Amino acid sequence: MPASFKVRAVPLDDNKFEEVLDPDFGESAIGRVAPVDSGLWWIILLRAYGKLTGDYALQERVDVQTGIKLILKLCLTDGFDMFPSLLVTDGSCMIDRRMGIHGHPLEIQALFYSALRCSREMIVLNDGSKNLVKAINNRLSALSFHIREYYWVDMNKINEIYRYKTEEYSTEATNKFNIYPEQIPSWLMDWIPEEGGYMIGNLQPAHMDFRFFTLGNLWSVVSSLGTPKHNEAILNLIEAKWDDLVGNMPLKICYPALECEDWRIITGSDPKNTPWSYHNGGSWPTLLWQFTLACIKMDRVELAQKAIALAEKRLQVDHWPEYYDTRTGKFIGKQSRLYQTWTVAGFLTSKILLENTQRASLLFWDEDYELLEFCVCGLKKSGRKRCSRGAAKSQILV
Repeated sequence: MPASFKVRAVPLDDNKFEEVLDPDFGESAIGRVAPVDSGLWWIILLRAYGKLTGDYALQERVDVQTGIKLILKLCLTDGFDMFPSLLVTDGSCMIDRRMGIHGHPLEIQALFYSALRCSREMIVLNDGSKNLVKAINNRLSALSFHIREYYWVDMNKINEIYRYKTEEYSTEATNKFNIYPEQIPSWLMDWIPEEGGYMIGNLQPAHMDFRFFTLGNLWSVVSSLGTPKHNEAILNLIEAKWDDLVGNMPLKICYPALECEDWRIITGSDPKNTPWSYHNGGSWPTLLWQFTLACIKMDRVELAQKAIALAEKRLQVDHWPEYYDTRTGKFIGKQSRLYQTWTVAGFLTSKILLENTQRASLLFWDEDYELLEFCVCGLKKSGRKRCSRGAAKSQILV
């Protein structure tokens, strides 16, 4: 799936022109990086279109079914990486510049999980698709457990990491990825609230990226990648750290910004990604609709209303900029494009979702309790006795 299109005019006879779309598969992109998220978004939006319009004929077309299967075939291919998460390069998602998110960033895992759930709903069941649906179910269960168990941090989990033993070699190991306690950044110790938590930005052997990435966390709530308690805790954290994550304009794309040596080394001294600008801690109004959807799902509409009210004061006056700069999102981004479609769309969608929360429910997912019956976590032989999927199952109200 291309990340974007450009409209090109092709000359015809008699001084006439025809407009055609030029897709960009990465060969024209900044850094020449092929997008990973666009195929996942295509599946998610295809399902949303069917739900909202009732036009299911589109997703049942042979060419569309083929598109879904080709994307899944690519994503479900076995590889030498940290199964079951999806391995990607830096700059292959919404953050399309070097920001140290290569490997297994949360944003891609959350979109991957959502795309799998969408595909399972839309794939036409027949003899040729049975094995694919089985593979989807297996990956959903494994991915859900992996993210819930290893990406989640709150006060208790950070204290656990703080006391980790290292160089553990056995199936009974608690510190499975050999994380050194010294990796816990000093800002996190004082920043994490008593009530609340979030999914970390990335996990690789001997490395945890403790930055808060908004899109990945919001989409974890929307798709039920996290447990119901996780979802509630993420919104609790946003409310507790409102000045940091929302400030004058919702919402920070990530927190905190990379500064000083980290900025020079990780971004390559990127002049666009200076601290608290663009993808390095900038504020992106387009994230407002996803925040609104997460709030509606968790019955926290007052948070969405508060964020929308902030945006409403400035967006039209500021000519709908792409992003805002500074620690609190006070100024229009130094290279921000104006009259951005996704800024306008994010704001309008948020207003419409709040006006009709019943239709909004068509766009998010509840906990998949069927997966709880076939959990593939394989924890029976490990030192960690509690499975987060089992904990979620215990929250079912009878």
